[in-house]
Amino acid sequence: MTGKLIFFDIDGTLLDHDKRIPASTKQAVRELQQAGHEVAIATGRGPFMFKEIREELGIDSYISYNGQFAVRKGEVIVRNPILPELLQQVTERAAALDHPIVYMNEITMKANIERHDYIEESMSSLALQNKVMEWDKEFYLGREIYQCLLFCTIGDEKGYREAFPNLGFIRWHQFSMDVLPFGGSKAKGIEEFVRRAGVQPENVYAFGDGLNDIEMLQLVHNSVAMGNAVESVQKAAKHVTKDVAEDGIRHGLELVGLL
Repeated sequence: MTGKLIFFDIDGTLLDHDKRIPASTKQAVRELQQAGHEVAIATGRGPFMFKEIREELGIDSYISYNGQFAVRKGEVIVRNPILPELLQQVTERAAALDHPIVYMNEITMKANIERHDYIEESMSSLALQNKVMEWDKEFYLGREIYQCLLFCTIGDEKGYREAFPNLGFIRWHQFSMDVLPFGGSKAKGIEEFVRRAGVQPENVYAFGDGLNDIEMLQLVHNSVAMGNAVESVQKAAKHVTKDVAEDGIRHGLELVGLL
């Protein structure tokens, strides 16, 4: 591979605060692709949750579930599901505390309860096209589950972290956090991506704004935090661009010399 490798987070990075892709971002991605660079997505979402975004931008490579399931040019290169015994244990604890869970594989997601206010409020913030949450309390049995969404308040989070040191927890909403294999992150997915692409570290770039982007921004040689990112995320990056709604992607690409 002779071009650069550029990873973009989705929410707050490719998508603005209204969950739309700014025109300047679309044009910037096209220019990168036309210049022979490889553009990929790195997100905590599942593949089925950003299919339309990939189609709109012409991107066929991505890291999903915070690094647990990755595809490069149509080929699956990373599969890292949660261990079944840990999945069972966290399911039992959540049930005892009346905390709902959504189980996610590479194809779909299903809740273990028919409806819950926490699920509806947090999932609505993602502005998904299909807002109907299907449910199947046994969906996790016999399937590879790459990530769960555990719905609880920030005050309940510490108990889960202490009870499950072999799982990773990343909060993304006041009522929800991601549950994934311990040590799993976008950074781990990127390492395998880079190995497959045969690209040198100095030719790898990443843009992000969320807490689940910190490891990625710390790993990548050319890291850019969005202007709308919180302070801890901005400190993890080498560069800080403008807010996503202020042509932040284009400004950031110009900042690092890609445009």
